[in-house]
Amino acid sequence: MTKQEFLDTLKIKLSNLPKKEVNERLNFYSEMIDDKIEDGLSEEQAVLEIGTPDKVKDEIIKDIPFYKIAKEKIKPKRKLSWWEVTLIVVGAPVWFSLLIAFLAVIFSLFISAYAVTVSLWAVFVSLIALSVCGFLAGIIHLFIKGFFNGGAIIGCSIFLMGLTILFFYACKFLSVAIFKLTKKTLFILKKSLINKENA
Repeated sequence: MTKQEFLDTLKIKLSNLPKKEVNERLNFYSEMIDDKIEDGLSEEQAVLEIGTPDKVKDEIIKDIPFYKIAKEKIKPKRKLSWWEVTLIVVGAPVWFSLLIAFLAVIFSLFISAYAVTVSLWAVFVSLIALSVCGFLAGIIHLFIKGFFNGGAIIGCSIFLMGLTILFFYACKFLSVAIFKLTKKTLFILKKSLINKENA
């Protein structure tokens, strides 16, 4: 694929994005191809190194903030007729309520997921504090209450430290999973807004 074919294909695939963003991205990739050609690659090799237009399109969609895409899609492409305005106003109590309910459910699901994650990290910090304090208390009990009491407390603290390490990995896994889910959901939402007009 030549540079011009790549840029033309990419321009078509990005046609539903804000025009300013499209022009900036096309200029960016044009310069990138030129730089690779200056470094000694052929035009086809330079384009091949960048990736397919579909892959580049997905990367661009990920980079563009959601509000820019939504703002572009909310702008009416034409002036609404009187009967369309009437239908929108008359139906507003129904469609607006459903929209708010839908957004509230989605928002509450994400907030709940992040709240659970924050709570688990708080438990992790508490376990660290408890195991360290327990270990120190066990050492003090060795001298005050005797070997059996102090040894039991130290043993429980060491066991708790082991559980804390396992709990750390669980918290880390959950945090990464929720972050990836949020990112993926936003990407799917952005992509559906962009591809809606192509359907």
